[in-house]
Amino acid sequence: MISFDEFQKMDLRIGKIKTAERIEGSDRLIKLRVDVGNELRHIVAGISESYNVADLINKNIVVLMNLEPKILKGVKSDGMLLAADVDGSPVLLTTERDVPSGIRIR
Repeated sequence: MISFDEFQKMDLRIGKIKTAERIEGSDRLIKLRVDVGNELRHIVAGISESYNVADLINKNIVVLMNLEPKILKGVKSDGMLLAADVDGSPVLLTTERDVPSGIRIR
């Protein structure tokens, strides 16, 4: 269990996917360029088996902003998108209607 104070340390925001491209040499990874309100971030996600890159453009997603950056297949990822695991496949957490990029989730 984590405390409520620990939960509040997570910076969760709405991001809008601006570009998406498969990462060469990987069967699963996609590099996303995500508008998170005050900046564009690159996020690498293992979702290519479930999502076509063209279908991701302009999709609102939930982004964990304050995760330590990680290098995946030589590409820096500056955050993490949130997804549910349904029978081993990711299902992106999205918004029910359009909301501004960068809006904080609470």
